[in-house]
Amino acid sequence: MQLTIEDQRRRALAFRDLHTGPGAFVIPNAWDAGTARLLTGLGFPALASTSAGLAFALGRADGANLVDREQTLANARSIVAATHLPVSADLESGFGPAPEDVAETIRAAAAAGLAGGSIEDATGDAAAPIHSFEAAVERVRAAVEAARGLDVPFTVTARAENYLYGREDLADTIRRLQAYELVGADVLFAPGLPDAESIRAVCAAVSAPVNVLAAGAAQQLTVPQLTDLGVRRISLGSGLSRIALAATVHAARDIQHTGTFAALADALPYPTTNALMSPPAV
Repeated sequence: MQLTIEDQRRRALAFRDLHTGPGAFVIPNAWDAGTARLLTGLGFPALASTSAGLAFALGRADGANLVDREQTLANARSIVAATHLPVSADLESGFGPAPEDVAETIRAAAAAGLAGGSIEDATGDAAAPIHSFEAAVERVRAAVEAARGLDVPFTVTARAENYLYGREDLADTIRRLQAYELVGADVLFAPGLPDAESIRAVCAAVSAPVNVLAAGAAQQLTVPQLTDLGVRRISLGSGLSRIALAATVHAARDIQHTGTFAALADALPYPTTNALMSPPAV
């Protein structure tokens, strides 16, 4: 389904406005059209994609540059087509080292019907996993300039990846997020923050909305608690996809080891599943 410019603008503006509400909102991460349809039916206000969830669905490891830009955007297009909600994509590191690569990814993401997308400062190189400060800022600047040149709004989320790569440097993480905000990033994101105080410190150090990943320390907190810390958006990353994989493994092991099929009793009934896959009402 190709979105009309009016529908894409409606979704993009609705997504932007979610970040100005009175509290934090949860944006669950779908990994295909089916999960997008399910999550839409549950009443969430927006959806995101997940690079890890997509990699797992393709039978690949995450974080190894094994999913390219076109595969990522094809997945995003299928999610966009399955919902009337705004969708923001995990665009990893922009699929190239240069600012021009990042800019091209943003333009292609908007052409796929997305309302926003995130850009990491990770390199994909195990020997030097994080871009230098200067290079990272220029890449975010390129993303923002590309977004501002579009015919529709596009929310750019800039990610500081230090904590995901063993660089537990809160001062550098905050410095990066502040710089990303200065060059125009709409939302800021530092996955893997170790505790509530570091989450509070990040939120207090910037003016732009902060996204937090519901993992590690944040997973132990509630939506109201994260709101009180200053968080405006909460994403689930690959969490839901890994829950689905865990349920499959547990049921299959039970069948394999017992020779019985009791585990299938926990499955959604076929008529219910079929109904949930029907196009949602707008």
